[in-house]
Amino acid sequence: MWRVVYMAQTRLIADHIIELLTKEGFLVKIKPIYKNVTEQENCYEVLVTQSEAQEVRDILMDNGY
Repeated sequence: MWRVVYMAQTRLIADHIIELLTKEGFLVKIKPIYKNVTEQENCYEVLVTQSEAQEVRDILMDNGY
């Protein structure tokens, strides 16, 4: 099961988070919030597996997210 651990305001922020978490060895995916807007205008949910969610939240907090 997937759990939302962060709501990114831009695709650039989502990409930075994906890069950070994949370097740490986590499986990450993002999901756009809105369907009828451009990629630049959209917000994104950052999702990880439920079993890793707390550890990922700690890493995000340690890195200023």
